[in-house]
Amino acid sequence: MGLSKSFISFLLLVFAVLVQSQAQSGFISIDCGAPAKSTYFEETTGIYYISDEKFIESGVSNAITTELQSRLQRQAWNLRSFPQGTRNCYRISITSGSKYLIRAFFLYGNYDGQNVLPTFDLHLGPNFWETVKITNASVPLLPEIIHVASQDYIQICLVDTGSGTPFISAIELRALVMVNGVYNTQFGSLSLHLRLDLGSTSNKTYRYRYDAYDRIWLYVYHQDWTQINASISEESLTQNVFKPPAIVMRNAATPINGSAPMKIEWEPEDATDQFFVYMHFSELQVLEKNQTRSITVTINGEPYFIVEPNYRLTNTMTHPESISGEKIQIWLQKTENSNLPPILNAIEIYRVREFSQSETDQRDVDAIATIKSSYGVTRNWQGDPCSPVAYIWEGLNCTSNRQNSSRITALNLSSSGLTGQIDPSIANLTMLEKLDLSNNSLSGVVPNFLSQLQNLKSLNLKSNNFTGTVPSDLLEKSKEGTLLLSVGQNPNLCESPSCNKKENNVTIPIVASGAGVLILLIAVTITFVILKRRKPRGEAAICALETSERVDKVDEQKDTPLQIINRQYSYSDVLKMSNNFSTVLGKGGFGTVYLGYIDETPVAVKMLSSSSVQGYQQFQAEVKLLLRVHHRNLTSLIGYCNEETSKGLIYEYMANGNLQEYLSGRRNDSKFSTWEDRLYIALDAALGLEYLHYGCKPPIIHRDVKSSNILLNEKFKAKIADFGLSKIIPTDDGTHVSTVVAGTPGYLDPEYFITNKLIDKSDVHSFGVVLFEIITSLPTISRNHEKTHISDWVSSMVAKGDINAIVDSRLSGEFDSNSAWRAVEIAMTCVSPNPNNRPTMSGVVKELKGCLATELARIQRNGANAREPAELVSMNMMSSTEFSLSGR
Repeated sequence: MGLSKSFISFLLLVFAVLVQSQAQSGFISIDCGAPAKSTYFEETTGIYYISDEKFIESGVSNAITTELQSRLQRQAWNLRSFPQGTRNCYRISITSGSKYLIRAFFLYGNYDGQNVLPTFDLHLGPNFWETVKITNASVPLLPEIIHVASQDYIQICLVDTGSGTPFISAIELRALVMVNGVYNTQFGSLSLHLRLDLGSTSNKTYRYRYDAYDRIWLYVYHQDWTQINASISEESLTQNVFKPPAIVMRNAATPINGSAPMKIEWEPEDATDQFFVYMHFSELQVLEKNQTRSITVTINGEPYFIVEPNYRLTNTMTHPESISGEKIQIWLQKTENSNLPPILNAIEIYRVREFSQSETDQRDVDAIATIKSSYGVTRNWQGDPCSPVAYIWEGLNCTSNRQNSSRITALNLSSSGLTGQIDPSIANLTMLEKLDLSNNSLSGVVPNFLSQLQNLKSLNLKSNNFTGTVPSDLLEKSKEGTLLLSVGQNPNLCESPSCNKKENNVTIPIVASGAGVLILLIAVTITFVILKRRKPRGEAAICALETSERVDKVDEQKDTPLQIINRQYSYSDVLKMSNNFSTVLGKGGFGTVYLGYIDETPVAVKMLSSSSVQGYQQFQAEVKLLLRVHHRNLTSLIGYCNEETSKGLIYEYMANGNLQEYLSGRRNDSKFSTWEDRLYIALDAALGLEYLHYGCKPPIIHRDVKSSNILLNEKFKAKIADFGLSKIIPTDDGTHVSTVVAGTPGYLDPEYFITNKLIDKSDVHSFGVVLFEIITSLPTISRNHEKTHISDWVSSMVAKGDINAIVDSRLSGEFDSNSAWRAVEIAMTCVSPNPNNRPTMSGVVKELKGCLATELARIQRNGANAREPAELVSMNMMSSTEFSLSGR
C-alpha cells in the first residue's frame, strides 16, 4: 500500500524542520510577548523562534497594529511591555565562557494606542548597555553586542527611566567561534556601531540564511563610488573564521576616480570612545600579469597595514589596538606599485563597552535563586541580586567591589508568608552576616548548619513554629556575644540547654532498669561508629541503568574476596574459549588480551600478568564495578576468572580496536575518514563519561581517559574501557576524593597532579586532550626535542585563525569550519588550568551534539539546493552618530 501524497508532504516538512533546527545550533531566538508555548520558523529567514514565557516572570503581552504586521517579519508582531517595576529582566541559560552575538529587537508599532514614543535603558546583567530611544513607531531598533559570558546565563534587563513604558519585541543570541582575533578585545565587549555591505547593487539587507552567524548587513550607496560585481557561490569563496556571507563578498566598492582614496569617517559622540574596525576584502577580478592591486590602509593619518586582496578568498583586516578621537578617518588608497584602485567589500565597526560593574558571585546567585523558588517569593527579584546598587533586591545587603564579585551579606525575609523548614540553600550564603526570618510560619527544627555560617552576627527567628531545641553551637555563640540570637515566640521551641537535661531525667531510669539493654545500646553504638568510619572505603556505587532500574551496592574494599559468582569462569573454561590463548589481540601493563569465543560469539580475554601486583588491585576494582555498571558507551564485562594463579577479565569483543590506532595511522578504514565519524566517536565517549559522573550515585571518576581506552565495535560505536583506576567520590563529601595520583602522562589533569584531589573535572581535562587528538590526529606530546603538549600546539595555531591548519589533513578540508572551531573551543575549555572554568561532561555532550548537528546540516546542504530567502524589511541599525563615506 503506497503512501499518500499528503503523508509524504508531511514527512518532508518534518525532515525540513529537523534539518533547519540542526543548522541553527548555537541560536537562541525568543519572540517576546508571543503566546505561551508557541514556536515557529519565520518564513523569510527560516529562523526558529520560541515564546518568552520561560525567560521572564513579569510584563504584559501586546501586539502591534495589523497594518504593520503585514509589512514586517513575524518576530516583530508581538512585544512584551513592563508597566510595573523599575527593572524587569530576562534570564537565559547559555554556556559559560562562550562568546555570543546578542541582539535586542524593539518595534513600538503604537501597540498601546497612545502614540507616545518611549525612552528607556537596556542593561546586560548589572551593566548599562544602551539607551533605547524610539523615534519612529514603525522602524525597528536593533542594538547588538558581542559579549563573552562569565556565568552560565545572561540577563537582559529593561529599566524604566521615567520616559515611557519599557518594552521589547525579540531577543536573539548567536554563538560565535572562540578564536583569538575574532571580535575580541583585551577588556570589555563590542557594541555594534555599523555593519555595511559596501558594494551592494540590490538594495537588500542580508542576514541568516546567507550569514551563518546571522549578522545583519545593511547596504550603502555613495555617489563617488562604483561597484565591482562577480558571481560567487558559498562553495567557490574560500572563507576565514569571520565568514562574511558570499552574497556580500561578491560585491565591492571602488572609487570612480581611480587615483582618489576611499574615505570612511565618523565623529564619535565621545572622543574617548574606543573602536575596532574589521574590513573584509576579496578580489573579484582575475588580474592580468601586468595588473596589481595593493592597498594602504591609514587610520587617523597613521599607516596600519597593506593588503593585497586574493581572488575569491576572504581577507579580514583589523588593527591590533582600539582607535579613538574626536573624528576617526579611515583612508584606503592604492600603493605606489599598484595600478588598480582600492576596493572594499564590507566593513564592521564596533565600539568597546567596558562593563565595570561586577556580577554577584555565582554561588550566591544559585543559592538565592533556590531560596526564591523554594519559598515562592513574590517580590520583584529579577536581574543581578546585588548589582548595580540602585537595583539591589529588596531584603538584601551586599558587599560592593568592582574588582571582585559582589557577595550577599544580609537576607531579610521577615513577614514574607514563608512556610516549611529553613531552606538548606541558606548555608551556601557563606558571607551572610544578618539573617531575619521572623514573623513567618516556618516549622521543623532549627538546623545546625546555621552555626556553620562563620560570618553570621545576627539571627532572628522570632514568631514562627519551630520545634525541638536551639542547636548548642548557636546558643554558645550567643552566650559568647558573637551572635545576636532572637528565637522568642516559638511555643514549641526550647531556648535553653536545660531542655536536654529534662530529657535525660526521663530516659536514665529506663536505661538503668536493664543492664542487658545498656549493653545492647553500647554494642549498637560501637557498631555504628565502626561502620561510619569504614563507609568512605566501602561506599557503594549505584548507577541508573538504561532501563531506569537500580543495581545493588558494590563493596569496594580491596582486601575482600569477590563474592559475585554468577559470571565466574574457571581457568579451564578460559583455556577452552581462547583456544589455549592462540590469538593475541594486544598487550598492556595489566597483561595480555586474547581472542576467545563463547557459543561462537567473539570475546576479548584479558589475563593478568603474574608479576603485576598493581594489576591485581585493578583487576578487583574493575570486576566489582563493571559487573554492576551498564551503559551503551561503556565496554561490557561478560565474566571473569579468579583462581589463585590465574586471573582474567572477559569483555565483549570490540572488532575495530581502539581509537588511538586510527588516530596514529596504524589502522586505516574509510569509516573513520570523515569529520562526522570523528564527532560521533567523541560524542559516544562523552556520553559514557557523563553516565559515570551523573548516572551513578555516588559519582565514578574514570581516572585514565585516553584514546587507547576508547574502543570501537564493528559499527564504529565508541565505548569507554579499562576501569582499573576508577574511583568513587564518597557521598559524605560529594566534591572530590584525595588519592595517590594515577593516570597517563599527557592526559593527566595538572590540578589533580599537584593537589592529589580527584574530581569529575579531572576526567573532563583528559577528555579534552582526547578531543584534541580526534581533531588533529597528533600525539599528546610531540616526539621532537621540544616535547610540546598537543594543547599548547593547538593554542598557538588558534592564534593564526586557520582551522585547516589545525584539523587532520587526512580529512582534506571536508568539514564545516564552524563545527570544527566549536570542537576546538570545547577542547580548549576542557583543558583549562582552572577546573572551575571547565565544563561538566553534560555540557560537553551538549556542545558536541551542536557540532554534529552543524556538520550534518553541511552534508545535507551539499546534497540539496537551498531556496533563496525573501528580501528582508530594511531595519534601522544606524546610530545617531554622523557617518560619512567619501571617494574624494
